[in-house]
Amino acid sequence: MFERLPFLSQLGTSVYVTIIRTLAQIVLCTLAGYAFARMRFRGRAILLAIVLSILLVPSQVYLISQYQIVQGLGWLDTLMGIVAPGLFSAFGTFLMRTAFLNMPPELEEAARMDGANPFQTFWRIMLPLARPSISVLAITTVLWSWNELLWPLVVSTRAEDMPLAAGLATLSSDRTIDYPVLMAASLMAMAPVLIMFIVLQRRVMDGLASSGLK
Repeated sequence: MFERLPFLSQLGTSVYVTIIRTLAQIVLCTLAGYAFARMRFRGRAILLAIVLSILLVPSQVYLISQYQIVQGLGWLDTLMGIVAPGLFSAFGTFLMRTAFLNMPPELEEAARMDGANPFQTFWRIMLPLARPSISVLAITTVLWSWNELLWPLVVSTRAEDMPLAAGLATLSSDRTIDYPVLMAASLMAMAPVLIMFIVLQRRVMDGLASSGLK
């Protein structure tokens, strides 16, 4: 397997992409979800509708547009080109918005009476209460980033720059498929996220229940 595939290099790429995307989505989606749930500003409903409309469109529809943007930025065959489209998600925004909507407004009123500004209310009161939903967002982002296949194959042409999911796809061809090597690589690629999901399964279920998603 190590002779047929630059496994360690692709493993490092997968870890890097997963960590950066997860941290970025926790920050951006949490802030966006709180703004849409608790703050009042002009055009909020229109912006929310635009963000949520992304959930109705298959990702393949805007694949070419994303590729042209990444190409214009000179990010082809780079880690940034793989990472960039996954830094923010409409699902994460919807999840966090639902979590903040389910919190009682009396918490914010009490914080304002104590002299807290909006950011202090978010950071000290609302964010700690949203930990179960943040855990769900983090775990789902990890699973999605680790298993993403199409986009890395589009923007990466060198095997060394691909994450594991795309690297495994290069082991299959129309002529020959080395099943022992493919199965061994698949097992090693699957093991980290499988162990993580088994360990954190209860937290995922608790987070989904507290967020109000059915």
